[in-house]
Amino acid sequence: MTNIAVVNQIIPFSCVDGPGSRLVIFMQGCNYRCKSCHNPHTIDLCNNCGDCLPSCPTQALSLITSNNKPQVIWNEALCIQCDLCLSACPKQSSPKTQRYSVEQLLTQLRQQVRFLNGITISGGEASLQLPFIFELFSAIKADDELAHLTCMLDSNGSLSINGWKQLLPVLDGAMIDLKSWQQDTHRFITGRGNHRVINAIELLASKGKLHEVRLLHIPGISDFDTEITAVANHLKTLPKKVRIKLNAFQHHGVTGAALNWPTCSEAQIKQLATELTQHGVINIVLPSPYL
Repeated sequence: MTNIAVVNQIIPFSCVDGPGSRLVIFMQGCNYRCKSCHNPHTIDLCNNCGDCLPSCPTQALSLITSNNKPQVIWNEALCIQCDLCLSACPKQSSPKTQRYSVEQLLTQLRQQVRFLNGITISGGEASLQLPFIFELFSAIKADDELAHLTCMLDSNGSLSINGWKQLLPVLDGAMIDLKSWQQDTHRFITGRGNHRVINAIELLASKGKLHEVRLLHIPGISDFDTEITAVANHLKTLPKKVRIKLNAFQHHGVTGAALNWPTCSEAQIKQLATELTQHGVINIVLPSPYL
């Protein structure tokens, strides 16, 4: 079986996407519509309309016909990363994606394996391409040269329980975003409820596969401060090794109505950390940049 992944970006070395030095693959496509998203161009898949072509100053984009269908082609060698194509796209999508086979990514991993502790699949929402992830992680585990690498998933937690159970045998850890506590608030921010997120956190924790839960604090919008007791009581049930990562909302990359939302200051994120600590939550990690 050979699956192909639609990839937005690959970062060869990262120290902030899981433990140690990691190769990070950002998948294209997401099933959430977060108003607070700082990478909105990773949400939709390109529909090959070609509206982005006139915006490119270096003609790095072209439109061809493949199997009687139009297809936008991105020439990375000509691209100057001005991102004018992202602004031109009516869907806020990116034409600057690549398609990778499992073998192509294994080849890249072998070239860098001496410098890596593991691989992290992120997004967008990576779990939308679950068959590819399962095939890639399985191949890594079966490869003598790569088997020591940890395989981790960065996710919004929306994958079904059955989906997580399929992935668990080849998954070493997951980082899960909890956007808010109350259903209505979560739906307002993301367009979806959070029942699956809570279920995913509980399942992964029970299997020892939960590395980190992340809370994005948006003052006056997200409800972690107003629901502090309920949030803390849930987080306290998690294994002590699970990191509770607090992120401070900023406007970088954000579009639309969220540009009018208040940003989160260092004082506000520290206050949330203090309140969680007072309620018994441990292993809290604060962000380093606030601007």
